[in-house]
Amino acid sequence: MTLFSNTDQSFRMRASHYLWLALFVFMLFLPGRASLPPLDRDEARYMQATSQMIESKNYIDVRFQDKPRYLQPAGIYWLEAIAVKATSNLHDKALWAYRIPSLFSAVGAVLLTVWIGSLLFDSYVGLLAGLFLAVSVLLMAEGRMATIDTTLLFFILLAQSSLARSWLARLQTQKLPISVALIYWGAVGCGLMLKGPVVLIPTMLTPIVLAWVQKDKSWWQHLRPAWGWVLTLFIVLPWCIAIWIVSDGQFFSNAVGVNFLGKVASGQQAHGSPPGLYILIFLITFWPGSLFTAWSLPFIWKNRKLDSIKFLLCWIIPHWLIFEVIATKLPHYVLPTYPAIAILTSAALWGISKDWHGPVSRWGRGLFHLYLALWVVVGTILAVGGICWAYYMSGIWFWGAMIGAVGVLTLIAYAVYCIVKEDNIQRASVISIAASLVVYIELFVILIPGLSSEWLSNKIAKTVEVLKPCEQSVLASASYSEPSLVFLVGKETKLINPEKSAQFLKDNAACGLALVDRKKEDSFNKALEMNHLRVKELGRIHGLNYSTGKKLDLGLYKVAP
Repeated sequence: MTLFSNTDQSFRMRASHYLWLALFVFMLFLPGRASLPPLDRDEARYMQATSQMIESKNYIDVRFQDKPRYLQPAGIYWLEAIAVKATSNLHDKALWAYRIPSLFSAVGAVLLTVWIGSLLFDSYVGLLAGLFLAVSVLLMAEGRMATIDTTLLFFILLAQSSLARSWLARLQTQKLPISVALIYWGAVGCGLMLKGPVVLIPTMLTPIVLAWVQKDKSWWQHLRPAWGWVLTLFIVLPWCIAIWIVSDGQFFSNAVGVNFLGKVASGQQAHGSPPGLYILIFLITFWPGSLFTAWSLPFIWKNRKLDSIKFLLCWIIPHWLIFEVIATKLPHYVLPTYPAIAILTSAALWGISKDWHGPVSRWGRGLFHLYLALWVVVGTILAVGGICWAYYMSGIWFWGAMIGAVGVLTLIAYAVYCIVKEDNIQRASVISIAASLVVYIELFVILIPGLSSEWLSNKIAKTVEVLKPCEQSVLASASYSEPSLVFLVGKETKLINPEKSAQFLKDNAACGLALVDRKKEDSFNKALEMNHLRVKELGRIHGLNYSTGKKLDLGLYKVAP
């Protein structure tokens, strides 16, 4: 049985198509990499830990300042260290160099999504699925950060591509090439070196659930399970043994007992949320594709017993349910399901059978139109929100971005027209992808580069470099404790309170510096009086802490002569 009654089966993605697509995705994710500040606190911690790894030449024991970073294995730090050593140096503090692994992983993830979609359905489905993933809000953000998740997604998709081939070949008498098994077990091993057992959720649960649903596990033999796991252990064990010796077992108690299992029981770092969060935020994180996924749900349910759809559902549902139940929730936890969701959505859009034209019941169409209205609201916020934020930070209206916003709103309006008036969901999907491309040009080509001088950590680092009394001066920051400050100013930077900052100046009278917000100067001055210390203000730094949304007025001080 085929779903594709109205697609041109003569079209097949060839190597040249993949190369052009790779170039397009590379150019899509390239802007903003150098001008974008660390997008969250974790990214700066990854950068600083990588920098210390290179500087110390200790590639086993990962550290942030003087504290061990026993959260996950060292894989991502190795990749970032290779990228930095190949393209830059530590003194440049080049953010883009640390983000190279995520750039290439984003490109690879999109290509693998296209390939898996083409394998399970056809090239039209695969290509549209790859585009949906590429322009999704979540991947567009994660693919620009020097964190684990985009790279982990790439290796998960490598493993899932082998699973898909094995699943489709289960009726064949001839075994698949040994390379399919090598890719699967190698990808699982690399995933373990990135984020530990998290990689096993999609890569192992998918075949387990498939075997349970299908009541057949013979296809699993294509992946040579008798010996394949040895390859995974060969990748993982050397570092595991080394870190066990170096940390005296503390790494595993922290990474597994505290970080991994702790997130199951309670919301860590104020990220606890009840079940259902991922469904609620899906409208935003998978925008613009989220609208078309909502449109596709009846189609997916109707055809759930088809082999390709069954494979994708057994990939999505277990992973999604596990992370909905886990107390700690962050948007990127369900990112590995997005390629499968994109493929299912594209199958409904481009594999439309003659009797399928979207939701038909009154309730179904009513809910879809409500979702459409919310989708328009999200698109409007994406189009104009960055402009308003840029004005709040700098007091400047970016006219180029405003022109782009008009273009985005026009394309969104046309997409709605195609759905409501023309009943042409396929055209609307293409128009929505075009609208998202304009959004990202607006954000990453116009707004973010234009605001590069406004990022507070950059301002502080430049001011300290100019005004520091000694070459080896150390800064004590009493009011601004972002990890990006440590990365840009130096690993010796002290993130302490006003009282300890005063004591630090007393102990480092010749070269010490203190950074104190005006709101905390009373505490700082009282501590100075208790220490019989006079200070000189070298300058003031005004800016916005983007992590908290608070404007700061920081004074930079040294001990007076």
